[in-house]
Amino acid sequence: MQSEALSAFVYEKIDDLKGRDIITLNIQDKASFADYMVVASGNSNRHVKSIAQNVAMECRAEGIEPLGIEGNDIGEWSLVDLGSVVVHVMTDEQRDKYQIEKLWQD
Repeated sequence: MQSEALSAFVYEKIDDLKGRDIITLNIQDKASFADYMVVASGNSNRHVKSIAQNVAMECRAEGIEPLGIEGNDIGEWSLVDLGSVVVHVMTDEQRDKYQIEKLWQD
C-alpha cells in the first residue's frame, strides 16, 4: 500500500473508533523518516490505547506490520510507526501540551 493510501486507511480506522480531530500532514518535504503523519485525539487513556491497537491490528490484517508501537502502556500518547506513515493518538491534554501538528504544518 502506498503511503498516501495508507494514511487514508489509517484515518478511516481512527474515525471508525470515534477518534477526534484527525489530521493528516504531508511531511515528505520536511522529514526523511516518513511521508505522512496522522494525529488524532482520544477521549481517555483507554480510548487512546484502543485506537492505537486497532490501527495496528487493521494494518496487520492488510499485511502491513507496524515497525513499532510506543506509549500504549500509559495511553496518554500512543505512537504507531508504520514506516511511511507515523500515527500519533493523544489525549486532549497531551495534544494541547505538545501541539505536534503545529511543528509540522506549513
